[in-house]
Amino acid sequence: MKLCRFLHSSSAEPRFGVIAEEKVYPVAAHEYFNPRELPHPEAVLALNQVRLLAPVTPSKVVCIGRNYREHAAELGNKMPDEPLLFLKAPSAVIGSEDVIELPAQSDQVEHEGELGVVISRIARHIQPDENPLDFVLGYTCVNDVTARDLQRKDVQFTRGKSFDTFCPVGPVIVTDLNPLDATVVTRLNGDIKQQGRTSDMAFPVPFLIKYIADIMTLYPGDLIATGTPAGVSRMKPGDVVEVEVSGVGVLRNQIQSR
Repeated sequence: MKLCRFLHSSSAEPRFGVIAEEKVYPVAAHEYFNPRELPHPEAVLALNQVRLLAPVTPSKVVCIGRNYREHAAELGNKMPDEPLLFLKAPSAVIGSEDVIELPAQSDQVEHEGELGVVISRIARHIQPDENPLDFVLGYTCVNDVTARDLQRKDVQFTRGKSFDTFCPVGPVIVTDLNPLDATVVTRLNGDIKQQGRTSDMAFPVPFLIKYIADIMTLYPGDLIATGTPAGVSRMKPGDVVEVEVSGVGVLRNQIQSR
């Protein structure tokens, strides 16, 4: 099942929906986060008549650093013994086809294509007999855009990761995907820069969900960005960056100066 948020001329407010056969079936928020008997046949819209938005508006974006060994190595970093967590500001979230703006404060803004995990229900202190994946709504593409020079300068990650537009997400959420063996590819102007498999993660998705939920409560719509493969590179005005996760689709954004 493919879940989306969208705008349509019939309403000024964003709506939730299910995509099937080039059509969008609007649903209520509670149905979106508990998709069991969907889609509805009424009020169907043509997919080409809607504008897809970021499929979630998370209360927080929890990111995992150095979860692929080759990426840690290319930046000269040691692999952590435990997941390295940091947060991106929710105000950085944009959708596919939105513009990534390069801030004047940075001369080195880079792409980081990642698998995104979207939470479906409150997760806190997940018990040993519970499956962490039961708390997942689905999976999406994420670009953890990073001002690398500011990240190095500041040591901590907040500024370099949280400029407005620095968290493209989408285009949809897919509910049926194996997070343990998906392909993550990032292209810049059509050239493959990053290519990895989630099976290469140091800390797999179920472990990450439980680890995070033991630290902070996860709420419906919260987003986990699970780390990026090797191959990050600088983006410049006029570039087009695409993040593709197998089974999800392509997250596409153009780059421009702020």
